[in-house]
Amino acid sequence: MKQLPCTLEALVVRTDFSATDAWDALRVALYTPSRDGFLANVALVNDGQNEGLTPERALGLIDPAYVHPLLVLADSATVTSAELPLLVVYLREGRERCVRVVAAELWSIENNLSGANMDFEDFARAVDGDGVFRNNSC
Repeated sequence: MKQLPCTLEALVVRTDFSATDAWDALRVALYTPSRDGFLANVALVNDGQNEGLTPERALGLIDPAYVHPLLVLADSATVTSAELPLLVVYLREGRERCVRVVAAELWSIENNLSGANMDFEDFARAVDGDGVFRNNSC
């Protein structure tokens, strides 16, 4: 597999190619501002070579110059749910940690972690009973 692109934005990597309509809906959700006008700063990676990419394998494909604290995967769980719950991988503090977030709320995690306004643990503690962050508690 080739290395993931190096950008200043958070990479959103498509790892499931079974549902084109879901990918299209995800793109709309990510580029639609929140009620207060916030957007996630993301760069989409839509490359079939990333089919089935896991967080563990993705870590080995990150360019050493990539400085964003997050890597986001659009996996099978994302494309099979109407809420499009993305897998957010936090890349700081020497170990991988993950949380799911509905696509429409990725901006909250991305904006606050890239700006160091909040800690990853704040979001991990705010997930709903099914393990997905919906921005109900922060």
